[in-house]
Amino acid sequence: MEKRAYEIFSKATREVSIKVIPGHFATRHSHVNYCVDMTKVKSELNASKATAKLFCDALGATPVDTIITLDRMKMVGAFIAHYLSHTHINKGQDIAVISPEISNDKLLLRDNFLSYVKDKRVMLLTASATTGKDVNSVVEGIRFYGGIPVAVANVFGGDFACDVPVYKLFGLSDVPDYSSNSSVGCPLCKAGVKVDAVVNSYGYSKII
Repeated sequence: MEKRAYEIFSKATREVSIKVIPGHFATRHSHVNYCVDMTKVKSELNASKATAKLFCDALGATPVDTIITLDRMKMVGAFIAHYLSHTHINKGQDIAVISPEISNDKLLLRDNFLSYVKDKRVMLLTASATTGKDVNSVVEGIRFYGGIPVAVANVFGGDFACDVPVYKLFGLSDVPDYSSNSSVGCPLCKAGVKVDAVVNSYGYSKII
């Protein structure tokens, strides 16, 4: 499976890249024809820093008090907080970075996290958001807990409706024939193509 993989680099810097593997993959919500591997962005110092800088450049003068990270993006979130704390709008500010629970696709904040969201300007950082289902659910959750969602940032994303600004580094135009379908409506399943791997935010596990 890995022999089919190829790398896509950000147009802004070659320090930021994702690995794309064509095939048949099962995720929590759907079946997709590409596995988008962001291990490098999530795990390597230089790639994480460069990713954070691109997001900060896109955010511009957006004030941020708290960053909620999903999909193991906390290292990138920490670098974003560091960069933002040096920009004029957030200069000297102590920005919080939290990774709360998601239960039944809903944001769940324990009491010790509430003060970081209530009446705070909150940025949501994710690795992948193609359908927007999880993103919009968390944005709704931020408002439920009294927060003010100001931005969504994701490394790879689709074109979905959201009532706060969405910033992405890679989109469907970078993988033109990317397809996401329900397991029931999956054309690969209907064609008898076996699932190569199960995919989640931690990576992929091949099905032998």
